[in-house]
Amino acid sequence: MDNKRETIIQLKEFIQTQKLTALATQEQDHPYLSLMAFAVTEDLSYLIVATKRGTRKYSNMVKIPGVAFLIDNRLNQENDFQNTLAVTGIGQVEEIIDSERERLLDLFLSNHPELEAFVQSLECALIKIKIHKYVIVSRFQDVEELEMP
Repeated sequence: MDNKRETIIQLKEFIQTQKLTALATQEQDHPYLSLMAFAVTEDLSYLIVATKRGTRKYSNMVKIPGVAFLIDNRLNQENDFQNTLAVTGIGQVEEIIDSERERLLDLFLSNHPELEAFVQSLECALIKIKIHKYVIVSRFQDVEELEMP
């Protein structure tokens, strides 16, 4: 099996075990981080999140659609430096308003059924992040980059 294919399989397995991401948006003079529930598409091309339109993060994404996110499995223990896997994704945000909304909403709710009332509310925006690149860090310093088509 080639290295890229193996990386994609391992990345998919890892992401499917996680429920939360730290999403970095950009304000005028500094970044802004938000803890978010997420889902990822089968091909790893899109990360799906939901937020109310009146939030700071939503406003930031509308103004500057370039974002980054971090998914990790740390446990806040000493051995995290050797055992934690951290994945940074870099991409562009787009609100989902067309025919794919139902499919991506179902995907999101399959990971987070407890958020159904939240995502069905009129104030809630379903957001897809087109992922351009993943940066995968393991054992504190082993770094691998995966460009997405």
